[in-house]
Amino acid sequence: MSLALSTNATISAASPAPALRIGLIGFGCVGQGLYAILQQVPGLGFEVGRIAVKSPDKPRSLPKEAFSFQADELLHDPALDVLVEVIDDAEEAFRLVSTALRQGRRVVTANKAMVAQHLPELVALQHEYGGTLLYEAAVCGSIPIIRTLDAYFGQEPLRSVSGIFNGSSNYVLTRMGQDGSEYAPALAEAQLKGFAETDPTLDMAAFDPRSKAIILAAHAYGVLLQPDQVLNLGIENVSATDIAYAAIANQKIKVVAGLYLLPDNQLTVLVTPQFVDQSSPLYAVDDEFNGVVIEAEFAGTQFLRGRGAGGHPTGSAVLADLAALRGNFHYAYPKLAAAQLGYTTDLEIEIYLRTDDELILDQLGFTDITEEADEDGYIVGFVPLDALLQHRDRLRQAGAFVARTGNVRPATQPADTLALAEVE
Repeated sequence: MSLALSTNATISAASPAPALRIGLIGFGCVGQGLYAILQQVPGLGFEVGRIAVKSPDKPRSLPKEAFSFQADELLHDPALDVLVEVIDDAEEAFRLVSTALRQGRRVVTANKAMVAQHLPELVALQHEYGGTLLYEAAVCGSIPIIRTLDAYFGQEPLRSVSGIFNGSSNYVLTRMGQDGSEYAPALAEAQLKGFAETDPTLDMAAFDPRSKAIILAAHAYGVLLQPDQVLNLGIENVSATDIAYAAIANQKIKVVAGLYLLPDNQLTVLVTPQFVDQSSPLYAVDDEFNGVVIEAEFAGTQFLRGRGAGGHPTGSAVLADLAALRGNFHYAYPKLAAAQLGYTTDLEIEIYLRTDDELILDQLGFTDITEEADEDGYIVGFVPLDALLQHRDRLRQAGAFVARTGNVRPATQPADTLALAEVE
């Protein structure tokens, strides 16, 4: 028996939808990455209609006539279907994005500092004016973590969301662990390879992963936070001594951003160096890669790993948001609409502190000391989280290095009681 199509049968296909015209604001690493992807893979249904940059005199890969030098011109161009904002000025980004949302426009941004600082306003503007803002590229580069939390885990309670959210600091720590080098030459190598900025403060002092953690708190737990509420301690003062201390215990030092659900519906968020052992999937996340661990109440443990920075990885996240906008996707923020969790810093966390500043020891107020080595200048023990928040700038200025062990307990807990949990 044979099958054949009827000679009278016809096959028709709908005409392809016209390409969405993009107004691209910024042509740095991410902007060029997106542009290159669209040039390399034609037929995706997007075209860059206009590009706005700040400086007319900066050498670029496209001729000068390809650019506009006033971003506001793109805001008022009705021929543009979507605006993509990828500049590094958080306040100017907010001005542009908020103006576009007041126009009811569709916008994609990769600016994590802007989103973290202004998320409540951005959510309100979308509701009031009917615009849409997507920002997958703002957190962990190519890893689709925001949409995963917003859509897939929008209803399920999460015990924790933690991970390595910054590729620059992770690259430096990886090199120090592999080569036994000190911080300065490892940072210089990261800068030479383009993994760290000329001014590395945002990455190395953990301001960048703090912004990302704040964004994830809204989607994972429905909690809107301000940056100063979240502890961020960086690696500017890390030394080969600290790396060696971790290696003796078969651990690595990683900058871990952690969102943890505690008893009584309390959330806490910590962004600090942490000792990570081989039982954690983050142990093997090296170089410029990022990794995210989701501990869900019913689905269990999920782990996502990918490149956290770079033009093509981050450009791919922008492309995914463009495709989502074409399908009329928008963030539902389901947990913002649910009963709000509380946010607490009323905790004690166990830290490793290396310093020769005795005043810092007094100011932090150790409640329990579990290890001390005068000759190496370090101490391990529990300190109030609020004390670390209060003195974080002082710790940096004093050249102190702090890493947490993962142990957390209520601030009111007696010193001789076991720690609540190893949250990593």
